[in-house]
Amino acid sequence: MNRRVLVTGSGKGIGKAIALKLADMGFDICLHCRSDINSAKAVATLVEEKGVKANIVQFDVADRQLAKQVLEAQIEEFGSFYGIVCNAGISADTAFPAMTEQEWDSVIHTNLDGFYNVLHPLVMPMVSARKGGRIITISSLSGEIGNRGQVNYSASKAGVIGATKALALELAKRKITVNCVAPGLIETEMTDDLPIGDIKSMIPLRRMGKPEEVASAVGFLISDDAGYVTRQVISVNGGIS
Repeated sequence: MNRRVLVTGSGKGIGKAIALKLADMGFDICLHCRSDINSAKAVATLVEEKGVKANIVQFDVADRQLAKQVLEAQIEEFGSFYGIVCNAGISADTAFPAMTEQEWDSVIHTNLDGFYNVLHPLVMPMVSARKGGRIITISSLSGEIGNRGQVNYSASKAGVIGATKALALELAKRKITVNCVAPGLIETEMTDDLPIGDIKSMIPLRRMGKPEEVASAVGFLISDDAGYVTRQVISVNGGIS
């Protein structure tokens, strides 16, 4: 039986690239989506074409009770996950004085509360399985250095980094590594409307990253080669610091 990995927010963009990368590595993939089930189904087809199994779970990571219900049902049916990639996230960018309560709350609830809502039902089953494991969170350059117009997003992603490092300490003796990947500007739907020319001049490598480059970092961290790597943040940002 292949080891099984949950990838949240895996219907498109970085999450899709991660799911396909891990499928190439031989992992069975549990694909998660919030609303776009058709995109998730398309990714599931691509995953299965690689000779591994795929299934889909659908819930909002901000919905604590539903996440718990769905994930516990997965464990009941399939057993504990070997790996979890917490990728699902949203942004609602605006200058802080104009930021609404809803814009603050929705981003924090999804990006930071989602860490708890997804991982809390899954960690003890991983521990009880006594097979080690991998947890990888996806933060952001904004969570490392802050970004104008993204006070809510930066706060949520910085929180993910802190939570990741603390959880790594708790789980290390269980042979479960916990690491974070922090992408910079990556070519996805979230960056389609940005002034690309101006942005490239700020990046030492003078280009935006590709989802597959983020997926490769995740692939390393989930591999057996990364067994001695935990509590780390790997930045995939073209050299911005």
